[in-house]
Amino acid sequence: MKRYDYIIVGSGIAGLYTALLAREQSSVLVITKGSIEDCNTRHAQGGIAAAIGRDDSPDLHYKDTIAVGNGLCDEEAVRILVEEAPSRIAELVNFGVPFDTLNGRVALALEAAHSVPRILHAGGDATGEHIEVTLSKRVRAARIPVLEDSQAMEIILEKKAVTGINVLDCRTGSTEIFECRHLILTTGGAGQLFKFNTNSDIATGDGIALAFKVGAEIMDMEFFQFHPTALHLPGVTPFLISEAVRGEGGILRNAEGHRFMPDYAPQGDLAPRDVVARSIIYEMSKTGSDRVYLDVTHISADVITTRFPHIYRFCLDHGLDITKEPVPVAPAAHYMMGGIKTNSWGETNVPGLFATGETACTGVHGANRLASNSMLEVVVFSKRIMERTAEESETGSSITPERQEVPLKLSQRKPAGSVKAPGFASLQQLIWNNVGVMRDRDGLSRAANTLAAWQQTLPPPTDRPSHELHNLVLTGRLITEAALRREESRGAHFRSDFPQTSADWQRHIVFTAE
Repeated sequence: MKRYDYIIVGSGIAGLYTALLAREQSSVLVITKGSIEDCNTRHAQGGIAAAIGRDDSPDLHYKDTIAVGNGLCDEEAVRILVEEAPSRIAELVNFGVPFDTLNGRVALALEAAHSVPRILHAGGDATGEHIEVTLSKRVRAARIPVLEDSQAMEIILEKKAVTGINVLDCRTGSTEIFECRHLILTTGGAGQLFKFNTNSDIATGDGIALAFKVGAEIMDMEFFQFHPTALHLPGVTPFLISEAVRGEGGILRNAEGHRFMPDYAPQGDLAPRDVVARSIIYEMSKTGSDRVYLDVTHISADVITTRFPHIYRFCLDHGLDITKEPVPVAPAAHYMMGGIKTNSWGETNVPGLFATGETACTGVHGANRLASNSMLEVVVFSKRIMERTAEESETGSSITPERQEVPLKLSQRKPAGSVKAPGFASLQQLIWNNVGVMRDRDGLSRAANTLAAWQQTLPPPTDRPSHELHNLVLTGRLITEAALRREESRGAHFRSDFPQTSADWQRHIVFTAE
């Protein structure tokens, strides 16, 4: 049986960055169900936030993050995030990440809900891809072993502490257990739950399901961020139109040409994502359209083609010149703000189990993520995992319910009549219709009952697609049950039957299987 000091599940920026740090300390293995180049981070266009500008400060970054989080941010975690940001950016530069520059200085852009320009980009709108490629090359060069086409099936415990992980070889169907001292989950989010999403195919809630089954606490799952502006063209998979486009002066107009965002928020087109997404839904309903339009035709074509080369080329390849005509857009599921509950060192309540990146819930995002804080969260808290494990201290012992929390278990729901096991498309449609941008008790209850019935009828998983379906159904249950329990609207979670924010709900919902 092969044994490593660190096993990392996932090969996005979180997994690769953590692997490079772990390599400096001891033996490490990366396990990924696809290839090392197949990850959600490559789709990240916006950038990475850090207070490195002359007119910026960690205090200002802290205030912006807290404001967007709608009363649910962990203040200690946010303080760590903003204060350690400049050092982590310097580390990425040393790794070779080619951030864009202007007159010899790192170029900084403005995005929604940031009070000053603080977003670093690479390749204009290809930041995630540039960071991912840079880190993957370094992992290859460092000869860090990467087990590709390998689905993590089960975390192995002994005396309630992690000792290893059981892995399925997706090519041969064989299984193997790998032992470790520290298991780090970096599996990303669960955007594939939703019919319309901006995520890659790998975002199937794998880490959430793995951790939940061994007793890890899962927090804030009702808060799933919907990006307001995904390309909406017939027959074209939703493609992210970065928030930075609005930061450069892009204007949202409804089907009748009216600039509507000033009607909903004083920040206009740069209001927080949840506000913009709901405003778009309202405008589509008013005009009887399935889209609105993002207009950049008033901005110099040179600016658009150099600042957003990927977006420009993608749209042009589908017959749309965005320098001459507005971009049809609609909301799509984008980012999971909840996840495996960790402390400020990436530790979970299960000794030996850590989580970082989108699959983790550090508390920095609260009810709504500030744009471009996600990649920063990855590098800050991945670094802290390495610092913690280097101390050889007892892991898992410092997790306490210091945040006000509501502990829950998944309810035992009985199916009404016979129910067939779900297909991927029917699951996505169910979640999109009932657990999307706008929610209510009837829809959530319907989804919760159906998901519970589906979970009972699913046959045992045997390959990657069936494992992913199992993980999505479980993750969908956690999101739906949390959204049903939270009887208020806050941040990315909006209940049309409880449209106001309630002081009674300024607390976290935490699920555990034990």
